[in-house]
Amino acid sequence: MDYVIEMLNITKEFPGIKANDNITLRLKKGEIHALLGENGAGKSTLMSVLFGLYQPDKGIIKKDGQEVKISDPNVANTLGIGMVHQHFKLVHNFTVLQNIILGVETTKNGLLKMDEARKKVVELSGKYGLSVNPDALIQDITVGMQQRVEILKMLYRENEILIFDEPTAVLTPQEIDELMNIMRDLAKEGKSILFITHKLNEIKAVSDRCTVLRKGKLVDTIDVADATKEEMSEMMVGRKVEFEVAKEESKPTTPTLEVRGLTVGDRHNAKKIVNDVSFTVRKGEIVCIAGIDGNGQSELVYALTGLQPAEKGQVLINGKDMTHMSIRKRNISGMSHIPEDRHKHGLVLDYSLEENLILKCYFMPEFQKNGFLKFREINEYANGLIEKYDIRSGQGSKTIARSMSGGNQQKTIVAREIDLEPEILVAVQPTRGLDVGAIEYIHKQLIQQRDEGKAILLISLELDEVMNISDRILVMYEGEIVGELDPKTTTFQELGLYMAGGKRDERSEAI
Repeated sequence: MDYVIEMLNITKEFPGIKANDNITLRLKKGEIHALLGENGAGKSTLMSVLFGLYQPDKGIIKKDGQEVKISDPNVANTLGIGMVHQHFKLVHNFTVLQNIILGVETTKNGLLKMDEARKKVVELSGKYGLSVNPDALIQDITVGMQQRVEILKMLYRENEILIFDEPTAVLTPQEIDELMNIMRDLAKEGKSILFITHKLNEIKAVSDRCTVLRKGKLVDTIDVADATKEEMSEMMVGRKVEFEVAKEESKPTTPTLEVRGLTVGDRHNAKKIVNDVSFTVRKGEIVCIAGIDGNGQSELVYALTGLQPAEKGQVLINGKDMTHMSIRKRNISGMSHIPEDRHKHGLVLDYSLEENLILKCYFMPEFQKNGFLKFREINEYANGLIEKYDIRSGQGSKTIARSMSGGNQQKTIVAREIDLEPEILVAVQPTRGLDVGAIEYIHKQLIQQRDEGKAILLISLELDEVMNISDRILVMYEGEIVGELDPKTTTFQELGLYMAGGKRDERSEAI
């Protein structure tokens, strides 16, 4: 059998952790090969070895049967290997076109020749259905568009082996379907794709074969057509996983969060991003705001949590007006916030794990005296949370947050926010980028909080999550709440119609 890439007996260690332990992976020409594993199983590390970002401690890589040494990403590009990273590597104040040709520019007499490049980019985007505006700045386009730019970067370099690292973590359901079609087309063209993910539906939808990693070791490589989702999840986590969340009926009591006529402008106040939104979240219920990304959910959360001022309206917690209070005052009054962008608003990446776990309570008497931190108490507190929430890292509480896997960074934020015992927990995409085991765990945590009488406002783009754990669903479209649905009686189709603006609930005015 001819393999286009063979990674044989790859081992890679970091301080305190064996990220890859004797792993062998073989990629056939023209196949979509999924790499499945929990957060921190070693998937991204293995692909970073193939892309030349890391050097393996042991093992060899072969391309078309010949051994190759991939000392850096430029060598990988020369060999026809391209990679779309989980957190995109784009220059924000450059245009789409400038990003695509960066590093492989054609010049004449020291001047950039953009015309040919533009022509080639327009041709490629037409051929693969990746429509982009070559002159738009990266900072002005959506995450889905940024992903297209990353894919065009690979195609522009004529890469034959394409690595996608968690490509759907930040996309809407519609964008995910588009991406799946693009991947199928690329494979038909004879390109070979390695696809890192832990979403079993996506593996079933597009992959030919799947290699499963667990805690840095190879479990097996299987044909996707022959395996069920349940079998694959058990291989990945090492135990059976509950896909359905077990929960009792909710018994909501008094209102905790009341939002009245909230209006939020964009950064320049040119237009209303959130327009006259009112709703209530009561103790003992999970209310979910569903909608396609970019319909005002982010701005609504910023206004609720104090990251952005509201133009009009009120935010009340337990009847107390919080509309103009500082973020810390809101936190002390019982609001916790799991933010959508864990790097920008959730963590200080160059701080240690324990420092990140006390970001919202370091000023409390148990952690400081006269302005001096009590390091022993902080360490004990952090170790308690690390154990309780199974946060995995190379050097325990002293690990720098930046070096942890995305899923463990997410668990850190969830641990910190839930441990504050909030009255109202605002959870935005709490399971984005997590594997089935961690998702199951976080869903249980949210339901436990609900059952203890806490109020939870969930903002999610994952329709399964919306249907599975909410008690009420509010659909947001173009900055307004257009419907209130009951997850027990509604369907995915009906929810989708509301999300796309095809249906509007007149009663929603009165929520």
